[in-house]
Order: sequence, then structure tokens, then C-alpha cells
Amino acid sequence: MKRTTILWIVALALGWLFDFLFWGHGQGINFAIYAVLVLVGGFLVLGMNGIKPSWKSLLLLVPILFFTAMTFIRREPLSMFLSFAFTLGLMGVLAATYRGGRWPLYSLSDYVVNYVKLAGSMIARPFIFLTKMKKQEGETPGPATQGSRTGWKQFWAVLRGVLIAIPILAIFIALLSAADLVFAQRVQDVVKLFRLENLPQYIFRCIYILAGAYALVGVFLHAAEKSQDEKLVGMDKPLIQPFLGFTEAAVVLGAVVLLFALFAIVQFQYFFGGQTNIGVQGYTFSEYARRGFGELVTVAFFSLLLFLSLSAVVKRQNQIQRWVFSGLGVGMVALVGVMLYSAFQRLVLYEAAYGFSRLRAYTHIFMIWLGVLLAVMVVLDVLRKERVFALAALLAAIGFAVTLTLLNVDGFIVRQNVARAAAGEELDVAYLASLSTDSVPALVGAFQDGNLPSGTRDEAGAALACHEYINSRLVDSNWRSFMLSSWQADQALKQVQSGLDKYQILESDLPVKVLIPGGNSFECFGSGMD
Repeated sequence: MKRTTILWIVALALGWLFDFLFWGHGQGINFAIYAVLVLVGGFLVLGMNGIKPSWKSLLLLVPILFFTAMTFIRREPLSMFLSFAFTLGLMGVLAATYRGGRWPLYSLSDYVVNYVKLAGSMIARPFIFLTKMKKQEGETPGPATQGSRTGWKQFWAVLRGVLIAIPILAIFIALLSAADLVFAQRVQDVVKLFRLENLPQYIFRCIYILAGAYALVGVFLHAAEKSQDEKLVGMDKPLIQPFLGFTEAAVVLGAVVLLFALFAIVQFQYFFGGQTNIGVQGYTFSEYARRGFGELVTVAFFSLLLFLSLSAVVKRQNQIQRWVFSGLGVGMVALVGVMLYSAFQRLVLYEAAYGFSRLRAYTHIFMIWLGVLLAVMVVLDVLRKERVFALAALLAAIGFAVTLTLLNVDGFIVRQNVARAAAGEELDVAYLASLSTDSVPALVGAFQDGNLPSGTRDEAGAALACHEYINSRLVDSNWRSFMLSSWQADQALKQVQSGLDKYQILESDLPVKVLIPGGNSFECFGSGMD
């Protein structure tokens, strides 16, 4: 069998598997299975053609498989989104650098250019490949052409045989159906699949199966033909020639450093005084806690973009200018570090006043990785390794996503807010009930904790009762939609089922509420915490 034939067979099989795994089923383990099958199919097709991957490209399999697994382990929205995004994004990098393995040297421009090239290959390369194959067959007389003609004769012979067999089979099926009612029922089930009203659905599914197979052929061909000997953007000469004078850049950076220094001086009085010092300035605790941390994180992010932009366009003609520019960068990053610490303090105060939420947890983790990236950026500028920044940014982004998924954001929120409630603060039951199934094991742990106040345990029980009510209406029992998070939640709920029977769901009220044994009721849907 020709290796080109195997390429199309594998692609069509993967297209059909996509339909089999996803049509009519929710997201679950199906995505992970499909991603792994695409990887196996790609390695199989390329390997049978003698195309071996670079060992550097194989390193990408570690994060790809990690995020692939997380697509059915976590249900918290951002963790799921990042898992999907990094799985697909890194698979794209793998295809683009399969043979060359030069992805560690990519600049930001290289990522953009290679993703555009890969998209172009998905659209055009299969058609170009087929055109070349037909041209080669036409130019090669003799056995090849004769074999092609023989193949067509065999195809038409098979088609004629099928047409002759159809009426014969119809007669025998009718007789056998009359002889056995069970067989007749099975025949009716098969006939239902081909009813005329289902024809538009079958046409649509066939179209996207073929389109998916076509795109996968483009990806495999790109990995085979365009992933080696890449010309990296800006490697031989800068993509943008430096045009801004050193003096102008020094003035800009110096002014920013001075502004940040003045802001940092104001912030120092708050670092160790907490709520007491805030009150002296005439601000309430909640006003100071609520304002500022988002703006400070934004300032830190734009400081990163500012330094990167200036580093790319500033002319540094001697060693002194390089050291001055890098020194100003170090000063700016140090002051941004002060700002990030101030933002962190504000966020801690906000959480102490109002509790934890997803956005606050995201911001906590993002600030840490942004600070690390800022520090790395300055080190790379000092070492004249600016090109490595894209790799550092990729690793920081992966680190942020890995931290989120391993932390289990929703479980973390439950543990922190329950501990806060045990200390006498209010617990937002509706918000806990709105979290994903990732939170259920932590809620069960709180419900079973005899050391917690009875009121806090009842509130945890109310959130669990809401989860049980909501999840019972969202269940897809098919194995394709299996989620480890949902399975763990179900197992945890079984442990406390007898205790949850005392909690009554009030469906007649809108929004739906849960009545706890003590007589209080709580809403089952989120309060919109931010």
C-alpha cells in the first residue's frame, strides 16, 4: 500500500473519530483521547515515511500531555480554557518545528509567522500535494499508469457488485425479518438511522469529517516538508532596525523610573502598618482594599511592554550606553516589584474583608509569574540575549497555567473561605454553590469537619445540596463525556448522602434555594463575586 494512501486513511480515520467522540456529547475525556490519537497518527504517518522528529521537538510532548490530561481532570473555567489552549497551541509548535526543533530560539515574531504558515498549509498544502501526485503519475508511463488504470477498473467492478447485491440482500433481509422478531427490530433500528429527515445532519457531519481530515493532512505535510531548516525572523539581522536615539530613550526610562520611585515612597508607609495607617489618611478599610490592585498589575504589565519596545528600537552605540540603559531597566523593574508587592498587599486586605474568589486567585498567581518574567527580562537584556525573551514568556505562561491547574482554584477558594467563616466572617453559600465540581471534595471535607462551628458546617452542607441539585440535571453518563472532577465529586457526595437528606431544595422559589435544618435558606446560584 502506498504511503500517501496511508496518509489519507489515517487522516480520514481521525476525522471519523472526531465525529464519533464529540457528536452529541459534552466535553470530557473525548478531547484528551482525540489529542493523543492525533499525535499517534502524526508520528505513525511521518515515521513510515522515514521522517524523524528532533529531540528538542519531543520535549514539547511533556507539557502537551500534561495539559491534555487536565482537560478532563479540572472543570474550573480558566484552568480548562488554558489546558485546551496550550494543548492545541503547543501541538501547533510541534508541527511547525517537528524536524528542526528550533522552537527554543523563536522570537515572538517567529510564533506569529509560523502559526500563519501552518494555517496556510492546512488550507493549501493537501491540494498542492494531490496536484503534484497526479502530475507525477501523468509523467511516468508504463507500470505506474497501468496500475492506476487497473485500480480504477477494480473500483468500478466493486461498485457494480454492490449495486447487484443490494436487491438480493433486500429480499433476504425481508424474509429473515419475518422469521425472527428480534432481528426485525434490529433492522428497523438500522433503517431509522437512514431516514430522509436525518439526511441534512449526515451531510453536515460528512462535510466536517472530510474538512477535518483535509486539515490534518495539511498539518502532517507541513511537519514533513516545512519544519526543517527554518529561517528565523530577525536571526541574521533585526526585524526592526534601531532608530531611536539613546538620549531620548534614557529620558523616557528615567522619567518613568522617577515617577515609580515617588509612588513607591508613598507606598512604603503602608507595607507594615496595614489597616491602621490606612485609616490615618482618611480612607476606610474597604475603600483601600478594593481599589488599586488591578491598576497596579496593569502598570506592571505595560512596564514590561515599554521596556521590550525600547530595547528593540533604541540605538546603543557603546558599552556605557548599554549599561546605562540596562541599569535604568533594572531600576524600573525593582520599582515595579515594589508596586506588585503593594498590589499584593491590597489584594490580601481585600480578601481579608470579602473572602476569596476566582478572579482574586487568578490575580495572585498572575502577579507572581509577571514579577518573575520582569526580572528575567532585565537579566536577558544585560546578557544581550533579548531573543530568548519569547522562550521565557512561553515558560512563564506555561508556569502560570500549570500553577492554576495544580492548585485546584475552586477547592482552594472553598478552603480559604471556610477557614475565614470559622473565624467569624460571613460565608457566601451561593458563590460556593456556583463553583465547579472541583470544589465538592473540599466542601465535603468541611461538612465532615467536627472542629468547625455548626453554622459553618450547615452552610457547607447547603452548598453541597445545591451542587447535588445542579449536577443531577447536567449529567452526561456516556463515557466520552467522563470528567475525573465530576467522578470525584460524585464519590465525595456519596460519603455524606445521609447528611444531605436533611437539606431541602425549594424549587418553587426563584432563584432556587436550599433550606438547612436550622430553618435558614440560601440561594443556589452565584452572587457574582469578583
